[in-house]
Parts: sequence; C-alpha cells; structure tokens
Amino acid sequence: MIEARRLHILRAVADHRTVTAAAAALYLTPSAVSQQLTALEQETGHRLVERGSKGVRLTPAGEILLTHTNAVLAQLERAEAELAAYSSGAAGTVTVAAFATGIGLVVGPALARLAQSAPGIRIRVQDAEGDASLPMVLDRQVDVAVAVEYRGAPGADDARLTRVPLYAEPFDAVLPATHRLAAADRVPLAELAKDTWIGPFPGNPCHDVVVLACEHAGFQPQLEHSSDDFRAVVALASAGAGVALVPRSALRGMDLSDAVVRPVDGVAPTRRVFAAVRCGAEQHPLIRPVLDALGEAAAG
Repeated sequence: MIEARRLHILRAVADHRTVTAAAAALYLTPSAVSQQLTALEQETGHRLVERGSKGVRLTPAGEILLTHTNAVLAQLERAEAELAAYSSGAAGTVTVAAFATGIGLVVGPALARLAQSAPGIRIRVQDAEGDASLPMVLDRQVDVAVAVEYRGAPGADDARLTRVPLYAEPFDAVLPATHRLAAADRVPLAELAKDTWIGPFPGNPCHDVVVLACEHAGFQPQLEHSSDDFRAVVALASAGAGVALVPRSALRGMDLSDAVVRPVDGVAPTRRVFAAVRCGAEQHPLIRPVLDALGEAAAG
C-alpha cells in the first residue's frame, strides 16, 4: 500500500529538484526525505529518482507515479473538503500568501467582506512575491495564493492547482518630470531604448514583464537600478535616475510630484493576477468563501 504522505514528498522533490530544497519546503530533514523516498521505492518495487551532481530527477517510473500522485492528492483534498462540509466547516483559519499590491487591492477588501459574511473564518496573510506563493501552496505552507502570471509559472492546465482569475492591469511608463517625453500623451517603448532603466530584480515576475515588453519593442532595457519596492522605483525615477514600467495599481497614493506617468503606446504590458489553491481544495467550506470574496473584491 502506497502512503499518501510519501507521494507528497515525491511531488516536492520533483518540484524543487533537490532533496535539500524539498526538505526545507516540507520542514523535514534531508535524511527524512531520502528515507521516505527509499520506502516509496520499496512499496512500488521501482526506482523512482536518480541523484546526480545537478540534483535529483525522476526516472520514467517516477514520472508515471507523479502523474497519478497529482490525481490522488487532488482527490484527497476533495475528500477533506467534503468531510469539512459535513462537519459544517463554519470556523477555522485560512492562510493566504499574496504580493504587497495584491494585499492592498483584493486581499484587504476580501477580509472586510468575510468579516461580515463569514465571521467564523480567520484569515492569516503572508506577504510573498507573485512567483513565491504558488510553491507555498503546493508545499502546503499556505492554503491560497494570490499570484501573477510569469515566465515558467505553472500553466492553467496544471493538474496540481485550481486557479481563479482575479484581475489584469496594465503597466504605465514612469518618467522623470524633465524627461524629453514627459509632455507626450502616450509613450512608445521603442523611444526609451537608449534610456537607463529602473526595475525589479530578476526572479520577480514584474521583471519578466518589463524585459519581455522591451524585447517586443526591439531592445534590451539597460537595467542599472534594481528594487522590488515600487515606491523606491518611483523615487529613483523622480530623482532622474532612469525610466520604469510600473503596474498601475502600485502607483496609487504615491508622490509623483517629480515624475510623470504615461500610458504605453500600443499594446501595454499587462500583469494578470489570479488566486490558486491545491486542486480539489476549491470547494472546502473554509476556502470557497475566501475565493469568492477575493473574486468579489477584484470585481469591485
């Protein structure tokens, strides 16, 4: 009989590519993860992983088992949801990981709605970048992720996750008030090819949006200044240090006295935001109201 907790460990190893990283995500020791993988191989009668200098990869047998693992774990999530519904599920804690702007735009308003509609649900919020929250959901560190589309993100057809679209917002160009294009109604990105740029660090989903938008305009941005804090990005632009692309919602309430904000000419780069839970958990009586409240907050 295959133990479900060992399947969860197998998926974590497949996701993180090393035993050490999987152990850290699961709050286990590397030796415990290795022991569970060995036990799983004994249960199945197949070698499931191969260790090398660059980490761990699944064998063909391991890939077959991983496909079934996603289905099995999703079904267990559904079973937990139905059992919770049977016992009413009227009270409990749901942990939500979201990036800072998403917390302000949808998570905060959703909490206010839930305080009225489902007072028995307690929400714990963790600030996490848009690319960090999905692994946290898969590793069962949090229940719900408010995340963004990014290069390499699990797709909408990923069997491990159920996604709920929330909103999409354009990036606007932020220029120093003295910039040569400050008086333009709209800014063509190609006209900024020779400018110094300010942007998020590589790995931040917004970094990918900025770089891809510039690539589509025919150039690689000269990213000289880096910060994941959009207030810092705007402050640098205001000081004349360079130009930037910033999500529109992140500009709310900022001091723009020494900067100008202009829409991008043509097709604007866009940040697409969604909520995600482990597949099968979307009908859990604690999680379903949270997803609904996030959707209502995003809709305004």
